[in-house]
Amino acid sequence: MTETARVLAFHHTNPAYPVHIVVVPKEHVPSLTDLGDADESLLPEVVDVVREVAAGVTNEHGSCSVITNLGLYQESKHMHWHVVYRGESKEQILGTYGHHDR
Repeated sequence: MTETARVLAFHHTNPAYPVHIVVVPKEHVPSLTDLGDADESLLPEVVDVVREVAAGVTNEHGSCSVITNLGLYQESKHMHWHVVYRGESKEQILGTYGHHDR
């Protein structure tokens, strides 16, 4: 996967989707809204890796979702981002979302 000095992207060990990649900072960061003691320069580096992984998944599969959870939705109290391809066909995606903003 992708790795920098401060960020790691890896395939989820218990994937919920056909493609399920997790991006985490290597140092402890509680969440997107609570960076804890981390230097604020870490967040753009994490987002850069998320963007790189998301672009790769989109290029390969045609779409992806990027998810980060907060509060009670955040099972692991370490900032992490899920980059997923849910396996839907183009027709299913268009039927659900319609792309009205074009």
